[in-house]
Amino acid sequence: MSKFKIAGIAILATAGLVAMTGCSSSTPMASSTPSASASISVDAAAAALLPAQYKTAGVSVASDIPYAPMELFDANNNPTGFDYDLSQALGAKLGVTFKFEEQTFDSIIPSLQAGKHDIVMSSMTDSAERQKVLTFVDYFNAGSGILVPKGNPKNITTFASLCGLNVAVENATTQADLVAALNKGACKSKPVVLTTYPDENAAETAIRAGKADADLNDGQVSAYNAKLAGDGKYFDVVTPTDAPDGFGASPIGIGTLKANTGLVSALKAALQSLKDDGTYASLLAKWNLTSFGLSTITVNGK
Repeated sequence: MSKFKIAGIAILATAGLVAMTGCSSSTPMASSTPSASASISVDAAAAALLPAQYKTAGVSVASDIPYAPMELFDANNNPTGFDYDLSQALGAKLGVTFKFEEQTFDSIIPSLQAGKHDIVMSSMTDSAERQKVLTFVDYFNAGSGILVPKGNPKNITTFASLCGLNVAVENATTQADLVAALNKGACKSKPVVLTTYPDENAAETAIRAGKADADLNDGQVSAYNAKLAGDGKYFDVVTPTDAPDGFGASPIGIGTLKANTGLVSALKAALQSLKDDGTYASLLAKWNLTSFGLSTITVNGK
């Protein structure tokens, strides 16, 4: 289940690529249990793979915040969310500090290229296009969901059932491309009426105001927001399986520059260690994301 945010990103001098994220300013729904990293022991084998430069300087993590439940700010304006918790757990396994830093999504990859950050943890889809400049250590599986008014008055069950309806999406998202694909295919004779909004909160407000029949977003975000908004009083979530070609569920990964092979090896080993000792499953459960976990840790989807 997933929502993909498109950002025009400079690659070297001229190329662009598609990036994925979204946003929500909701407060956390997870319990206020202590950080899992406090009880995690260093994995010596994984730590040995980490290049020396990170052992002294730590790892700088770029993330577009907020995008609940993956990354957001708590009541004290400190980062939290699944991606943040996982970053801290990885740091504990490797014996180094992972510094989680806010970075606008359309500048995240350039920030890595400029040496400002070392990795991306921002609900970024591991796609073939992005693999031209990044290597991904995959840790999550996501695809699009449909947020609808409580009770689903339009009886939306599939993407095809959006034909002729008013649909809201956040600006510059792959969901807009998904709608375009529907309008060329299943909805060609009765196109979806698409309206884009500056952020996810505005899209949800459009539904509540009767200006939109549905909102397309990442499945995990839709589920989180539906549960959180008015204690579940305002929205339901539909999880269709008829996505057009190219818009099905995709892995989300930790992005690194392709040249950083040592860092990739260390991250994969640390993530596998977290999976083996149960921390990975615990963090997924903490954020109500168990159904999105990967059974196998992969690099670039393999």
